[in-house]
Amino acid sequence: MLSAAISLLSTALSGVQASGEPSILGTWLTDDHKALVSVNRCGEWWCGRISKVLDNRPGVPKTDVNNPEPSLRGRPIMGLLVLTEFRREGRRWTGGRAYDPKTGSSYRSKLELNADGSLKVTGCILFFCQSKRWTRVP
Repeated sequence: MLSAAISLLSTALSGVQASGEPSILGTWLTDDHKALVSVNRCGEWWCGRISKVLDNRPGVPKTDVNNPEPSLRGRPIMGLLVLTEFRREGRRWTGGRAYDPKTGSSYRSKLELNADGSLKVTGCILFFCQSKRWTRVP
C-alpha cells in the first residue's frame, strides 16, 4: 500500500520542476502509441527526441525515409529530433517546430500542459491547426 502511494506521488510530481512550476521535462508517449519522446532543455530552448520506437512491425521504417531532403533520409528514427526551439510562456511552450517522420513534414507548433498532466501538442500550417494528446511516462 505504501509503495503504491509513493509511486502515485512520484508520478504526480514528475511534471513539476523544483521551483514548483509545471514542466514538460520527461518522457511522453505519443498519441498513436508508436514512440516515446524525451523532452529536455537544449540550451535556452526546449526540445524533444524519439527515445524509443514502440512500433517494431516488419516494414516500419527505421530511418527518416519520408524526409523531403534526400540527404537526411538515412537518419535513424531512434534519437531523431522531433521538437525544436520551444520557449516557455507560463503553462505553454511556443515558437517551436514539430517534425513528423511519418510524413516528413515540419509544423509551426506549441505545447501546453493539460489539467490532467497530459501534453497537448499542436501543429499548424497557415491557419489550420491540429492537436494531439501525449501522455507522460513515469
